[in-house]
Amino acid sequence: MLNYNGNLVAFEDVKITPDNRAYKYGDSVFETIKVINGKLVFWEEHYFRLMASMRMLRMKIPMNFTLEFLEKEILKTVKVTNSNTTLRIRLTITRKDGGFYLPLTNEVDYLIEYREIRFLTKDNYKVDLFKDFYLYSGHLSTIKTNNKLIHTLASIFAKENDLDNCILLNERKGIVEATNATLFLIKGNTIKTPLLSEGCLKGIAREKVINIIESNNDYDIEETVISPFEIQKADEVFITNSIIGIQPITNYRKKTFSTDISKKLAMSLNVLELTSK
Repeated sequence: MLNYNGNLVAFEDVKITPDNRAYKYGDSVFETIKVINGKLVFWEEHYFRLMASMRMLRMKIPMNFTLEFLEKEILKTVKVTNSNTTLRIRLTITRKDGGFYLPLTNEVDYLIEYREIRFLTKDNYKVDLFKDFYLYSGHLSTIKTNNKLIHTLASIFAKENDLDNCILLNERKGIVEATNATLFLIKGNTIKTPLLSEGCLKGIAREKVINIIESNNDYDIEETVISPFEIQKADEVFITNSIIGIQPITNYRKKTFSTDISKKLAMSLNVLELTSK
């Protein structure tokens, strides 16, 4: 079952028109949320990021779009599963149909869908750079819009080259993120992640990992510009998003990384997930 504007409908009964703006122009934003045992993980952070994204895209936020209302709609949707498995929720907000580049209205529709999460992390994880196209290092890249063509092409490239993921670059050839996650490099006692101004997603898990590192006196965190050459020099590299948590990277080209610190950080993030309000 899916939740379309508050109505629970079967997957096959959800219809979009030729005037759907997400289909025509990518005129939509979304949040991906993990649900564990009927509890939304880091829901408050996801909610406020969603509201900020809608404001940036000049969407009209409905008066009833409160934290409590959308949480209730998500839980209403997953309740029909009668399952205690971990779920992946996608909440998509789309500007209503009509118009060309200029929309007829800034009012919105919403769609809530879910999938069971069957696996999270892998023991061996191989990545490389994707250099065919570059992300733009603007503020718009920090939000989750439906315009993910470069991420799609990079994912295809990864599959064609027997990789688990690709690292994306911006127009200045700086590291931005992986196709589906933010990126961290560990060298000695310093952990680096790209600045938001480099074009990486303002990730919820990214923020939580930064907080964990800041509270740990053993490591220093730097949000900075990172060159691809620094990957080869790193002791460890890992990626993170709201669904997988932390995935250590084990191989980049001919380089093999250790994973000890990444796994410790993953355990700390897992505790936060289970205790988040």
